[in-house]
Amino acid sequence: MESFKVTLETFPISYGMKKSGNIIDISLSIHKSMITYPGYSHPKIKHKWWSTTADSEITLSSHTGTHVTSPRHLYMGTRGVDSYPLKQLVGPCRVVNFSRVRKVITMDDLRSVRIKQGERILAKTSNSKRGFRRFYGDYVTIDGDAADFLAKKKISLFGIDALSVAKNDEADLRAYTSLLKKNIVIVEGLNLEGVSAGKYTLVVLPLSFRSLDGAPARAVLMKKSSS
Repeated sequence: MESFKVTLETFPISYGMKKSGNIIDISLSIHKSMITYPGYSHPKIKHKWWSTTADSEITLSSHTGTHVTSPRHLYMGTRGVDSYPLKQLVGPCRVVNFSRVRKVITMDDLRSVRIKQGERILAKTSNSKRGFRRFYGDYVTIDGDAADFLAKKKISLFGIDALSVAKNDEADLRAYTSLLKKNIVIVEGLNLEGVSAGKYTLVVLPLSFRSLDGAPARAVLMKKSSS
């Protein structure tokens, strides 16, 4: 078979919200120069070109970009990311605007929005406004008491626009432990820029790695059409 030349075009990397109709992509794009949590490796992508086709070798952390974290992230021998039932990852959710919070989302902040049992809660903070071109060590997330509150409320899923639910170098890991012990799905690295507070349908599907501590995910919101 006669070979042919393939031209690889370079497109600008999009850091903002991607929307198609009533579907909003709230995932971070994965690329070599993307931000990562301190100490985690950047993605490595090696393209291979054959006579008629191409493929790529990809090396990346299980907590790259938008990702789902499982109990195995903290507790060896526990549930992996592939163990979450799909009905927990897909369904109604609520985007809550905490953009005025400067440091951490507190229990009082959560009480003010009347969180209910079984809800999927996505926390939008000032992290989304300043973007994801570089890592900011003072990112906003939840504190331990807030995590305990969510665990007692028995929510189904908690997502946030930060690469970690715990503060950088924070000794208090309840932001993880309190949620994971209750099998509450944690979604980190969401891009909620341009997303209004309100009710949506969430679809977040981590790659189905067997028994892994986490996995990159594609996450989208769907808003009911007004027509």
